[in-house]
Amino acid sequence: MKLIAVAMGVVAGLAFSSLACAQPQKLARDIYKELVEIDTVTNSGDTGQAADAMAARLKAAGIPAADIQVFKPAPKKGNVVARLRGTGKKKPMIVMAHIDVVDAKREDWSLDPFVLTEKDGYFYGRGTGDDKFMATAFVTNLIRYKQENFKPSRDIILILETDEEIGDANKLGIRWLIENQRQLIDAEFALNEGGGVGMKNGKVLRNGIQTAEKVYVDYRIEVTNRGGHSSVPRKDNAIYRLAAGLERLGKFEFPVKLNETTRLWFERSAAMEAPQVAADMRALAAGTADAAAIARLSADPSFNAQMRTTCVATMLQGGHAPNALPQLARANVNCRVLPGESIVELETTLAQIMADYEIKVTRTYEPTTSQPSPLKPEIMQPIEKLTAKFWPGIPVIPSMSSGATDGSFLRNAGIPVYGHSGLASDIDDVRAHGRDERVGVKAFDDGVEYLYQLVKTLAQ
Repeated sequence: MKLIAVAMGVVAGLAFSSLACAQPQKLARDIYKELVEIDTVTNSGDTGQAADAMAARLKAAGIPAADIQVFKPAPKKGNVVARLRGTGKKKPMIVMAHIDVVDAKREDWSLDPFVLTEKDGYFYGRGTGDDKFMATAFVTNLIRYKQENFKPSRDIILILETDEEIGDANKLGIRWLIENQRQLIDAEFALNEGGGVGMKNGKVLRNGIQTAEKVYVDYRIEVTNRGGHSSVPRKDNAIYRLAAGLERLGKFEFPVKLNETTRLWFERSAAMEAPQVAADMRALAAGTADAAAIARLSADPSFNAQMRTTCVATMLQGGHAPNALPQLARANVNCRVLPGESIVELETTLAQIMADYEIKVTRTYEPTTSQPSPLKPEIMQPIEKLTAKFWPGIPVIPSMSSGATDGSFLRNAGIPVYGHSGLASDIDDVRAHGRDERVGVKAFDDGVEYLYQLVKTLAQ
């Protein structure tokens, strides 16, 4: 009888454990479905509706209404700031995700982009990866912590913000919160999008943590001219002068400059490359790369973007009639500037590259500069330990994004940001912003649990 009782106890324990695991999984999938199926396209959707829905979830879980605030700076624009209170022994931490998404046209997709569809081991839908996975994970896990009566050493501040996909150009999202609710979101550090678990052919390769972003800035490069009749051409043709300047820009390479993040990225990523590339990467990280090694690495656009500031022509406009000399020739040049680099020095360099007083260089997008977040042991060690638990044997590799997230605004405000999702995806099948965006079902479940454990560890 005793053996039977023990066996029944074991079975009951296993059943309870299975149920405990299944309940958060169901909660996460329910929240995911709700979020994906709210149209939050930046220019036409309603992030205010999504903000209200997530706030309602948190209130229903027992988080006090006073600790959940929805801010709507404009119609159909919403942000959520919620707080799970701790003992106050440590300074708060932020978990953040944007709830707006880029547009998706039904005729372009194999299925409805605003219906969460599970098919062939994947969840399909706009925003499934960028960035409603992280929004779902953080809301789900905050509810779990509340249900468990978890009392962390620091407050956990959840931020769900709007308009990330347009760089918060109208200051309705994270920039609005920084300017109008700075004290409410003050924290020691933040977790954000930007770094995930890289896979190739089904094999997990690395766990990324984004600690830096290049600075986005646009320039208008233009030549104006009095023009005239095309039957009487002159040497000072506006299109030719602009083209000559852009050709010089295309041949120019900014100097190689590594920071703490990119140096470690080249060093640790070398193990995944062919022998010659690996040797070049290690030499670059060690500061011993010769001109040939730098040239070989620079030939790869992804490596080149990590090595230096880049400026590239992205749009072109010129002339007003087929039988007239152009009175205007204009190009947009997009620069991605290394953190810490001087914007004023960049503009001086651009003027020198153009080498023509008739070519005018005008800044058209005000950059948000930010320094890389430090690779602190209290952040890196829990990530490395948990990575070994979930994906044994893979390295944790810090990275610098050549793109941009809302993390740059927080870094600029003095809050270090770490882009780290725990979401596994194939590095050769990136569908964010594209057709049939999707996330693996197992990757979703594992990622939610990974973030649950990581945030709990960092908050203790």
